[in-house]
Formats: sequence, C-alpha cells, structure tokens
Amino acid sequence: MEISKETLFDLHLRMVRIRIFEEEAGKLMETARIPGALHLYIGEEAVAAGVMCNLTDEDQITSTHRGHGHLVAKGGDFKKMYAELFGRVTGYNKGKGGSMHICDMDKGMLGANGIVAAGPPIALGAAFSNKYRGTQNVAAAFFGDGASNEGAFHEAANMAGLWKLPLLLVCENNGYAEYTPQAQHQAIKDIADRAAGYGMPGVVVDGMDAIAVYEAAHEAVARARRGEGPTLLECKTYRYLDHVGVRGMGVFYRTDEEVAEWKKRDAIDMIEKRMAEMGIRTLEESQAVRDAVRKEALEAIEYAEQSPFPDPSELLTDVYYDPAA
Repeated sequence: MEISKETLFDLHLRMVRIRIFEEEAGKLMETARIPGALHLYIGEEAVAAGVMCNLTDEDQITSTHRGHGHLVAKGGDFKKMYAELFGRVTGYNKGKGGSMHICDMDKGMLGANGIVAAGPPIALGAAFSNKYRGTQNVAAAFFGDGASNEGAFHEAANMAGLWKLPLLLVCENNGYAEYTPQAQHQAIKDIADRAAGYGMPGVVVDGMDAIAVYEAAHEAVARARRGEGPTLLECKTYRYLDHVGVRGMGVFYRTDEEVAEWKKRDAIDMIEKRMAEMGIRTLEESQAVRDAVRKEALEAIEYAEQSPFPDPSELLTDVYYDPAA
C-alpha cells in the first residue's frame, strides 16, 4: 500500500516520543530519582507506533509490564506519565499505580499489567462489548512471546475466533521471555502459527520496520471493523536494554554483539533515512523533531518532580469499589 507523507511523519513522531520518554525515564531510575523498577521499551518502538497509527481514541488497548511505549503511542501525556512514575498526585493514577499499572481511559488505554498474559482476556472483553453494542471499534492486546505460552492467551484467542470478535492480538516477540531465549521455551519458530488453531489469520511482520507494522496492522484492523474477526500479528522485534532497567543481567544471556547487530536496523534511524531519500524531511529536520520532544520530556519531568505526593488520607480512595458512592 502507498504510505502518505503525513503517515510517515506520524510514525516517526510516535517512535521518537517513545524513545525519548524511555531514555529519560531510564536515567531517572538509574539515579534513583524515582522509586521502583522500570521495564523499558527502547528498540521496540515500531510495533506500538505502527499499530496505534491505525487506531482511534475509541479503540481500546491492553498493555504489559513494558507499557510506557503503548501509552505514549496512543497519545499519552508526558506530564501525567512522569508524574505517575514519581508517585505524584498529578499522575494518571494519582501516583498510586506506578509504571506497571499506568492507564488513560480517555485514550482507550485500559491499563498496563504486570501479570504475564493478563491483557488478552481484558481486550477480549472490550472486543465483545464493541461487537455487542454494534460499534466499529477494535480492541488490541499487546503481549510478549512468553505470554503466548499462557492459558489466558489461548482462551482469549479461542473465544475471539469462535465469536469473530474485533480483536487484534499483537505479539511483540523480542526473542526473550525475561531472560529465556524463545528456542528454550517454545518448539515453534513463529508464534503466528498458533493462529490456525483458532480460525484466524496469523501474520509475521518485521517489528523493526514501522511501515511494515503499519501495513499489517492496517489490514488486521480493517478486517476487524468489517466484522470478519480477529488477527494474530507477530512482530519480530528486539529490546536494546535489559529486561528491567538499563543495566542488569544482560551479560549473562545475550552478547553485546547480538545487541549491536539488532541496533543496525534501528526503526527510527531507518524511517529517518527513508524520509531523507524521498526528499520529504532531511536528517537535520528529523533531529529537530528529536530535540523538540527532548525539551518536552525535560519540562514534563520538572513538572512531575515538583508535583505533590498524594495525601495519606487518600490511601484507599479509588482502590475499593463503594456501591454506595
């Protein structure tokens, strides 16, 4: 399919916003300016950007423990996101959710989730609601290669296929389930092969190519909106940093050479070079986009760090449902 200049700009901006948000978040974690651990999305930006370019605010998504990138790509606000990481009252969850529970219902982001494979059943429910109410909305569930071994994934896929629900199952296959290589926890090479058992298409796409992801997701979303059911989209991608944080156990399960090889196909670099070759945006202009986003991120961090902590009296507010309220 022909990709417009506007779509290329959109893909690029979403990826740059993810990359810079995560770079700055990683610095905050490494210098202990924020509490807790972060699971960073750097390297996988093309997947979130390529899928989200095809969705609206009314379309729902579910995320994972590595969820910052999904919310940023869905249009998340830097100030609210950083404030949540700092545990401040101006955050998306009023400082109570932190990194792994960040969400924005107004953007259709139903929440990040620290439980492996917990997202597909939630997205399944949203997809069922969409069909039941007769909307044209689509739900998308993001999950990793390890999650595709869990029963929750298979149950969701089975029901989605049976009822032809408008669901996009997006497997971000970065080659590792935490620290375990895919070949050591699965007998198959392509997770998309599992789609056949549930009566849906299984599509393998280069997850380091934002345009390829965009095109595959475009067809899957259009198919869902037509009422033709779900698609399993497997994006072969790679995370540059460790499972948790910036530096950690990476030296024990993968080599520096492996990481360097994947970085040669960096999704942001590739789209910037392509736009330059097409004559629609120079490398200098692309750098200006990065600089502007970096400025936005630093201003958001300053805002977040200066925001107040939640009042102790609010400890249980929004935690338990009160039917009398």
